[in-house]
Amino acid sequence: MRILSSIRCTFRATHFASFARSKFAPSSRPPATRTCSLFRLRELPVFSASYVQLAFFKNIPATTMGAGGSKNGEGEREKKKSTKKGEKETAAIATPAQQQAAEGAKESGAAADGVGYVECAVAKASEFGENEMKEVELEEKKVLVIHQNGAWSAMGAKCTHYGAPLIKGCLGNGRVRCPWHGACFNTTSGDIEDFPGLDSLPLFQVRVEGDDVIVKADKALLSNTRRTKQSVVASVEEDKRTFLIIGGGPASVVAAETLRQEGFKGRVILACRENVLPYDRIKLSKAPNLNADSILLRPAEFYSSHDIEVVLGKEATGVDKEGKKVKFSDGEEISYDKLLLATGSKPRSLPVPGFEGNVLLLRDPAQANAIATMAEGKRVVVIGTSFIGMEVAAYLCGKAASVSCIDIAAVPFERVLGTRIGKMLQGMLEEKGVEFHLNAGVKEIVVEDGKVTGVMLPSGETLSCEVVIAGVGVVPATEFLKDSGLPLSGRGEVVVDGNMCAEGDVYAAGDIARFPLPLIGDSASIGHWQLAHYHGRVAARNMGGREETYSSIPFFWTVLFGKSLRYCGTLA
Repeated sequence: MRILSSIRCTFRATHFASFARSKFAPSSRPPATRTCSLFRLRELPVFSASYVQLAFFKNIPATTMGAGGSKNGEGEREKKKSTKKGEKETAAIATPAQQQAAEGAKESGAAADGVGYVECAVAKASEFGENEMKEVELEEKKVLVIHQNGAWSAMGAKCTHYGAPLIKGCLGNGRVRCPWHGACFNTTSGDIEDFPGLDSLPLFQVRVEGDDVIVKADKALLSNTRRTKQSVVASVEEDKRTFLIIGGGPASVVAAETLRQEGFKGRVILACRENVLPYDRIKLSKAPNLNADSILLRPAEFYSSHDIEVVLGKEATGVDKEGKKVKFSDGEEISYDKLLLATGSKPRSLPVPGFEGNVLLLRDPAQANAIATMAEGKRVVVIGTSFIGMEVAAYLCGKAASVSCIDIAAVPFERVLGTRIGKMLQGMLEEKGVEFHLNAGVKEIVVEDGKVTGVMLPSGETLSCEVVIAGVGVVPATEFLKDSGLPLSGRGEVVVDGNMCAEGDVYAAGDIARFPLPLIGDSASIGHWQLAHYHGRVAARNMGGREETYSSIPFFWTVLFGKSLRYCGTLA
């Protein structure tokens, strides 16, 4: 693995204590991170993140961190009684591990006498330092063993998001962070505490006898790399309330799951505008040829088994907050006791002749598949050089006859990443044959006989093409709220407090939420995949009566030609 570039910017330490602990735990940082080159770039925008790193790694995703501290010590390890002088060090078996083992045994049909378990020494205790983790093998399965604060724990070795090896991540105070996208797992329970990802890690029983570190694991849990937290069964007799969630993104899915995990037994209704179950949307710009069914966040069986009512093709057209009803395009009204709005965003269009009906946008699988099919072997112009535009352009290299990118900016990503990083990314695409037309807008989409033939620039120059794709930003999908009386920003975002509450029993999460961001001391609206997960959990916990405020750090990433860029924090 080779680091091509990385950056550290000025920080406010008070906002990022938990992240800093994880980032700088000296004994747990992998060599690639310890040797990285850090420098300041004067031409970068001003950041107010406590720590911002942009890292480029060749071929293998980089070791970097997401962010977000636990509240009220949620991520801290339980205190252990110290052993008396001269006694052998023996780590107590963690109660969560015993519980998970019992659950696994119940599901697999294993008897309580130990049938279905495997137990053996996996390492020497003397090989571990304080605050150190090692990956070991147990029956040819990977297990992560952690020694911290004199205590031991053992858990699944792969992140539940995309399967990253956690041994290459960072060990913080009672938490392990994924090296790819910053998901965070509690080392005492295995529970996921920061995102992206939906599942937690299996936790195994561990003890030390002499110098042997012994792990005991239920075979069913050992075979799985992920664990879904226990949920309650719905019971309308016990709880007659209805919690309605509008939207089909990660905020909605996390919220629905969290409600069940936190003990809510009433009705949970998930109303999605699209005719497909919630899916991993961020994959569409990186691989627009993917089938929707291959990127579902959860299969249909999951929702039914957790008593989550999913209604597809259900587009909200209005909210009556006084009457506690949501109106839908099919004429139906659904009453609610509490409502979560998480409708996401929609692509912007350009007010230029020929745009409507002739330019491909990217938001859903059908649009993505159209791009992959129609651009094959054709001359393509991509309008916009931010994340969607650049990722689509990278995908089309070698598939389209030619690819040209247009933007009014002088450098791709200039506003977000600065000139130097933007030029580096531009160079990567130029090496693959992509042409850039920068400091140039679009005057007209040229159409002849109903077919696109080119894109005219303000200078009068026309770029010949058969396909035009636009990635020029997004707007909140909140038109249906304009007469609701809910607090909306000038851009149409739903203004919420730190509990993700807009007003009364109405909450908002994800792209459409304008929320207080402690990092900058102001409110913000940020369309990040990780953030939407976190919003969904905070909103659900507050809907269920458990007060919690937003306390994570925004994190996003992109991948171009196998090289990954990761970014945490936000613009000031």
